[in-house]
Parts: sequence; C-alpha cells; structure tokens
Amino acid sequence: MKRHLLLLAAISLPTLSAAADSANSFADAAKRHRTGDTAAAMAFWTPLAQKGDANAAFNLGTIYQHGDGVAKNPAAALKWYRIAAEKGDREAQSRLGAMHLNGEGTPVNEKEGWRWINEHRVAHLHHDHHPQMMAWRQQAAELIAARDMHDALFASRKNEAQVMADLRRRAGINLATQPAAQLVAGNLSPAN
Repeated sequence: MKRHLLLLAAISLPTLSAAADSANSFADAAKRHRTGDTAAAMAFWTPLAQKGDANAAFNLGTIYQHGDGVAKNPAAALKWYRIAAEKGDREAQSRLGAMHLNGEGTPVNEKEGWRWINEHRVAHLHHDHHPQMMAWRQQAAELIAARDMHDALFASRKNEAQVMADLRRRAGINLATQPAAQLVAGNLSPAN
C-alpha cells in the first residue's frame, strides 16, 4: 500500500510542479508587462493563447486594443478577444461586442455586437428554470405583493380619513363641538 502511494506521489509531483511553474510564469509575465517588458509577457502569453487559454488571449487582446507596449492593432485585439470570448470569458465577450458595435478592427455589425454582449446571459438562461431560482422569484413576488398591499392599505386609510372629513364638512358637522360619546354613538348634530 505504501509503495502505491509513493508511486502515485512520484507521478503527481511533475504535474503539480508544472502547474506551479505555469502559475508563477503567468504572474511573472504580468509583472513584466506592468514594468514595461511587454515583449517578454507577450512571448509567454502568445503560445498559451494560441492553445486556447482565455486569460492569455484576453491579455493579448487588451494589449493590442489599447496599444499598451505595442502599436494599436484593433484587428489583432478582435482576434484574441474572440478566442477568450469563445472560452466563456465575460469581459472578453463584452469587449468583443463593443468592438463590433463601434467598428473597431471590423465593419460595424450591431447584430454580432449585441450577440456577444448578451452571450453571457444567453449561456445562463438555463438558470431561469432551476428550482432555487424559481423559489427565489416566488419569494420576491410574495415580498413585493406584501409591500404593495401594505402601501395600498396605508393609502386607503389616509384617503378614508380625508373622505370622512370632507363628508362631515359637507354635512355641516363640526367635530370640534361634538361630545366624544355622541361621535362614537353616531348621534351627530349639524354645526351651528
């Protein structure tokens, strides 16, 4: 049993080490980019982005869109944003959509622009029928109905007092001169 665990650990170490190196290298590339060594950062991110890494593709899209350390290249930014957007990166989807709407690196295409901007919502429509989401919607509807009923009752009571005061004024009943017992019993006499 111990031999199997040691063998499993020996097999896993290179994989864990490669993942740690990749994370350190990605962070190192970001640091290099922030300090002005954009070429080194791009040299690290480009192969990853070409393999479909959404984070690397997004970073390259941002660099090319803003001309951050390189010449502005909207067409290249569009290419890299598309890779990240197709992997589900929400910010890349939004930026890709905006570029289509504004005609940056591509002809203006409102349909394509709004498609990318709404991609995240469309991809998550299945949540609308999830039991928890339905329960939350029901709870929200009940809270809104209770609030509306409370507001209507308050408005009704306020309105009722105004209507009664207006009726008494029209009937010529002076509430200030009537004894409280008569008011309660309903024995009101017209005001003098």
